[in-house]
Amino acid sequence: MIRGIRPLLRGSTYAGALFAYCGALASLPLLPLALLPALSWRSAPESARIVLVLLVWAVLVGLVGLVRSARRALVAAARRMLRVPLPDPVAGRRSSGSLGLDRWRTPFWLVLHVAVGWTGALASGVLFVMGLSLPGNWLGGEARLSLFGTSVRASGGWSWVVAAVCVLLALTVCVLVSKALRWAAPRLLGPSAAERLALAAERELLLAERNRLAHELHDSIGHTLTAATIQAAVAGEMLSADPAAARAAMRSIEESTRAALEDLDYVLGVLREEQSGTAPARTLADLPELLDRLRHAGAVVETELSGELAQVQGTLSRAAYRILQEGLTNALRHGAGGPIRVRVAAGPDGLDITVVNRTGAGTGTGTRVFPASGHGLPGLAERVRLLRGEFRTGPDGTQHWRLAVRLPAQVSA
Repeated sequence: MIRGIRPLLRGSTYAGALFAYCGALASLPLLPLALLPALSWRSAPESARIVLVLLVWAVLVGLVGLVRSARRALVAAARRMLRVPLPDPVAGRRSSGSLGLDRWRTPFWLVLHVAVGWTGALASGVLFVMGLSLPGNWLGGEARLSLFGTSVRASGGWSWVVAAVCVLLALTVCVLVSKALRWAAPRLLGPSAAERLALAAERELLLAERNRLAHELHDSIGHTLTAATIQAAVAGEMLSADPAAARAAMRSIEESTRAALEDLDYVLGVLREEQSGTAPARTLADLPELLDRLRHAGAVVETELSGELAQVQGTLSRAAYRILQEGLTNALRHGAGGPIRVRVAAGPDGLDITVVNRTGAGTGTGTRVFPASGHGLPGLAERVRLLRGEFRTGPDGTQHWRLAVRLPAQVSA
């Protein structure tokens, strides 16, 4: 009993009914246009003219739903008034079934909305008027109930009972109207199968982009913090003995942290869905700056560059820079001192990258110990795999560690 009465006490019930009745009233400006064909067909029976008016009226209401902005406005209104969780329509995209039923889902909704609204408004309006007028006999009539040919007149105290029943039925109509629209809204205003596929594809692209940003942020910030920590240690040790070298190390820290802040600002802007600037694109052209930062940190870097590196462009150049950055960072963090050998060879078939360093117990320059994050090599292997390249890493003899990567000349963006 209480469960049956509960919908009558909810504000959302009457918000949904109001939404239906407002939709019915909004269709009134189209009624004069719907009357024109019936007025020109005076020879037709009255019933046929009424049916014609209703059909033309429904067609005009449905045509409003073909307007591009109508669906977005209806979804927003249904979310607010019906409390139905509806996603925004996929902007700027037409599904493959847009010429079929999918295109007509919004017109169907509008016709149903108007039909339910007018039916509910007329039924609840008549019942409310009866419920308010019968007890005082304001209309000068009487309440008469007829069932299976038997007629019973309700007068005196019975008129109050009939009035209460009428009001209760009017409220029940509001409940039915709200439930009908709530049932239809996800089916007609919600995403179609094609739109759900489009939303899933956009979600997949968003996740892939965020995963890429996580790799970029790990590479950039991890390298910068490692190099800055070592450079700060070197600057502290050389501050008295060689002030010029200490100042150079501090300038290198400033430059590297500024570049990392640019990367961080871009990533945070994307995650907040703000309009951010152009993404910082580090390429092989920035390799000399990267090597200089390592040398300022006290590392000895031996390079062997061959081929036309300046001709390497786009995704291949950006990927190569990030791979070298991660490999050099690992060598700086976990190497045991000694030279770090870097080989980059550009050929017609692809790009070969090799980083070799002495193995140790996790010391960078012999003065600092860095805990392993556990994300560098797996992330690097995943990056190379996505680029359809070859990735190898492991001991090289008894005292060295080798990172070897081969990237094909044609990689996907």
